Amino acid sequence: MKAGFLEKLLERIPRVGPQEMQTYLLQLAREKGFLDAVFDAIREGVIVTDARGRIVYLNRAACGLFGLDADAVLGKRLEECVRGLDWPELARGDQVVSRDMEIFYPENRFVNFYVVPLREQPDRMRRRVEPVSEAPTGYVLLLRDMTEMRRTTEATIESERFSALTLLAAGVAHEIGNPLNSLHIHLQLMDRTARRLSGRDGAEFRESIRIARDEITRLDQIVTQFLRAIRPTPLERRLEDLNSVVRESVAFLSKEIRNRDILVETELRENLPFVEMDRDQIKQAFYNLIRNSFQAMETCGILRVRTDVENDHVVAEFRDTGGGIPAERMGKLFEPYSTTKEQGSGLGLLVVRRIVREHGGGIAIESDEGRGLTVTVRLPLRERRVELLPDVVEPPAESV
Repeated sequence: MKAGFLEKLLERIPRVGPQEMQTYLLQLAREKGFLDAVFDAIREGVIVTDARGRIVYLNRAACGLFGLDADAVLGKRLEECVRGLDWPELARGDQVVSRDMEIFYPENRFVNFYVVPLREQPDRMRRRVEPVSEAPTGYVLLLRDMTEMRRTTEATIESERFSALTLLAAGVAHEIGNPLNSLHIHLQLMDRTARRLSGRDGAEFRESIRIARDEITRLDQIVTQFLRAIRPTPLERRLEDLNSVVRESVAFLSKEIRNRDILVETELRENLPFVEMDRDQIKQAFYNLIRNSFQAMETCGILRVRTDVENDHVVAEFRDTGGGIPAERMGKLFEPYSTTKEQGSGLGLLVVRRIVREHGGGIAIESDEGRGLTVTVRLPLRERRVELLPDVVEPPAESV
């Protein structure tokens, strides 16, 4: 719209005839439609409000970010349409404000709000010069979707953090392994001495040595399993039956299940498609998830394990009847050493996600605080690389 067009039109209104007025209105409509098309083509969201935060205009991108209907929200306060929005924090008089916020509807996204106040412009039509109010007459909100950028940054930070954690774990395991080897050698020497002793004292001495050697062996196994879990290793992919992996994981922990008096219910889909996976690593992930469920339920709980097919993925779902996880801790579940348990390491879910991601899958967690937690692991079906096309039958060559 040309600068000064409205001022000139308003000056001429007393002298404009009906036909000429119609021409002006058509021109205004065309230019408004042009501006609407331009703003709707912008990928960033644009919202214009009055001084009280009532929506005057919003483009298509803004509607998409918040799941709004433009016609339905015009004239309404922005904080009523976008629940949880702190309007006084954004509208700070004549200050330009930039804030990153997390929104949850219709999708979980991170959005940057860049708020610019609008000020009253001097009225050129009035002959008498009147003071212009310094208070904002409205606000323009420019909304930029920062989700992908933020996730990329978080993935980079997580990768660097995991690499540092791996180096730390390897160093600690090495420092623990050397004393264990030394203890093992000295216990062998003590065992030779104990065999020369007779009577009750000799038997008790040999039993104490046996217990100590068993504990050293157990510690060595723990260190080995920890290194295998935390240190990325090449996947040994084979076509495997996910149902059998679930059964073996539950059977491996059967002693702990009985000790805790926990009921495990399985709902395994028949004829489940085979999946290319590293069987040992997926079992390690399932061990961690099942143990987490046990520790959350303590005793007399129920763990329901279900397998199914969803689109191009097979699904393993673990649903427990524990206390769930508070909402404020959900965002920290995959951080190293973040745990809600007094004796937890905070590495279990981090290892699970690393294993699942290396398989090209994903993990989702849903918490019903006070009632339980559901962890869903999705693994992609076997990748289709070659498709056999039907034979092409060429028509017989015509004789000349």
